[in-house]
This record gives sequence, C-alpha cells and structure tokens, in this order.
Amino acid sequence: MKILAIDPGTKQSGWCIYDGDCVLDSGVSLNEDVLFMIGRTELQISIVSIEMIASYGMAVGKEVFETCLWVGRFRQAWHSPEDVMLVYRKDVKMHLCGTLKAKDANIRQAIIDLFPAVGGGKTPQIGTKALKGPLYGVSSHAWPALGVAITVCASIKGKEL
Repeated sequence: MKILAIDPGTKQSGWCIYDGDCVLDSGVSLNEDVLFMIGRTELQISIVSIEMIASYGMAVGKEVFETCLWVGRFRQAWHSPEDVMLVYRKDVKMHLCGTLKAKDANIRQAIIDLFPAVGGGKTPQIGTKALKGPLYGVSSHAWPALGVAITVCASIKGKEL
C-alpha cells in the first residue's frame, strides 16, 4: 500500500509517499506538479489523502479559499475522487499527540519519535547526508503531509484515531 498524502497550499503543497513503514519520497512542489503526480500510474499509489480545511469560527482570508480550491482539484485528479481521504488537522493532532493543543513542533517531534534512530547527527531519525535516517529529506510542508499519511495508515490498520 502506498499513500500519497498532501498538505495543500495556495501555490505549493507539501507531499509525502508513505508505505506504512517508511517514507518513500517527499517534498514541496508547485500545485500543478502535484496534480501531475496524482495521475502518474508508475508511482503505484493506492490511496490519496489530503489535509482538509476546517472552520473554527474565525474569519478567513483569500488564501484559505484558494487552498480549498486546490483540495478540490487534487481530489478530482485522482481516478476515483470519492475515494480520496480527507483528513482534518485535529485528527492528526489527536492521533500523533493525543491533544488538540499540539503545535507543528509537537507533531514533528511525535513523527520523529515513531522512527528508529539509525542515522547520523543530532536527530538520527533524520540523519545526515553521509548517514541517512529513515526521515532524511523530509522538510518544510512535507512534515504535515507525513502526519496525514501516518494518521491515514493507522485508520486503515484499524488503530484508534
């Protein structure tokens, strides 16, 4: 099973391909390139999951609505749009940290703690160029995408979210 998880943005989106055990690839790409990636059959993606926008009762700006449009475009690009898994940030926070008060740094650390410390450097789960860890190359908006992938993987395996 390969999960393509996306943290959508207005112009660029973080993404991650995760197989349930390891990160196969990740990055931050222009939204048009992510659209193309969704349709690439040679990647053998089983599931597309996208972080969904949620309303918290506050006024939002143009960027939020533009991001919502991209969520729809990403979903439509998958061969069966009804099967795209939309994941809310609150579900990622609860699954990885057990609290809705978790911040991005808490989520990143919770993800790091899930992986073995086999690389080099001060964070061996990430590692160094010379001695790569299992999270080597994950950066920027690919971290929230990986959080979405891990949450989806757990829900598929029947673990409580």
